[in-house]
Amino acid sequence: MGDRAAVFIDRDGTLTEEVGYVNHPSRLRLLPRSAEAIRRLNAAGMAAVVVTNQAGIARGYFSADVLRATNDALVARLEDAGAHLDGIYVCPHHPTEGAPPYRMACDCRKPAPGLLQRAAAELGLDLGASTMIGDKASDLVPARRVGARAVLVLTGYGLGEWEHHRDDFGVAPDHVAGDLLDAVDWVLAGRTVAAPEGAQPRRPR
Repeated sequence: MGDRAAVFIDRDGTLTEEVGYVNHPSRLRLLPRSAEAIRRLNAAGMAAVVVTNQAGIARGYFSADVLRATNDALVARLEDAGAHLDGIYVCPHHPTEGAPPYRMACDCRKPAPGLLQRAAAELGLDLGASTMIGDKASDLVPARRVGARAVLVLTGYGLGEWEHHRDDFGVAPDHVAGDLLDAVDWVLAGRTVAAPEGAQPRRPR
C-alpha cells in the first residue's frame, strides 16, 4: 500500500451508461459530465481507478478480448476529452454460472474488496484516504471493508436503489450524489458528513 488517495469508480451506470451487457465497444457510451469528473481528479492529483464486475465473460455473453477492446475504447474516449484513468480492474467471474475458469468463487467480485485491494497494492494507494463511487449497494460494501468512504450516485441503478432498497443496503453511503461529477466535487471538497435518512440529493443535470 502507498500514500496516494484514489477514487474508485464503478463503470456501467456510474462512468458510462447502463445498457445491460456491453458486448461490443460500440455500445459503450460515457455519461454526461463523466470526463469532466475524471479531469478534476487528475487536476487534484488523485488516482482515478475503474473497478468493475463483468460477469458477462463467465456467462459467455462476450469474450475477454471484447472486454479489453471495450475498456481500450473507454480509455481512448476519455483521453480524447483530456481525462486519464490510472487503472481499470475487472472481475470476470461468476460464482454459479458459466464454465471454468470463470465460474468460481473469488475475492474480486464486488461486494468483495479484492479489486480495491489489488489496485492499492499495484498503484501505491492509501485505501483509508480513498473513496468508492457507484450506483449499487454492492459498490458501497467493498469500500467499507477496506476503510474507504462510499458514495452512491443516482445514475444507472442508483435512483431506484436509493428510493426503494436503501433499507436493504446493509451499509449507508457517506454521501448521495446526482452523478459522478457531483460525487467527485463532494470528494474534493473533503466533506465527511454522512447522507441523512431521507436526504434529497441533487439530481444529475
